[in-house]
Amino acid sequence: MDHVTGIGGVFLKAKDPKAMTAWYEKYLGIPFGENLYVAYPWNDPQGNTVFSFFKQESKYFDPSTSPVMLNLRVRNLTELLAKLKQDGVWVDEKTENAEYGKFGWTMDPEGNKIELWEPAG
Repeated sequence: MDHVTGIGGVFLKAKDPKAMTAWYEKYLGIPFGENLYVAYPWNDPQGNTVFSFFKQESKYFDPSTSPVMLNLRVRNLTELLAKLKQDGVWVDEKTENAEYGKFGWTMDPEGNKIELWEPAG
């Protein structure tokens, strides 16, 4: 039987897609350019892609009211969080260190929570 072999993409609706790509490019360094999408090749063996569900009552996405949260891998979490704060972007005061990496959180202009993950190693 055929089956799913991985995540092919993450797609979000936005009130202003061009403004959202500009924000993600400016603050998170995602190279959209003139496109409304960016493609990452599957050549990085570090880590994996997670597809998961949370209970509807979960507070993990708070303070966002969106039913979606992105998890984005980053190189230097501490530096990125400091830059976001410096630029006036909301950053959760808490961070987390786990055996598989460090985590921090922010939100985009439309209220989607973004979990920033610096893999261990």
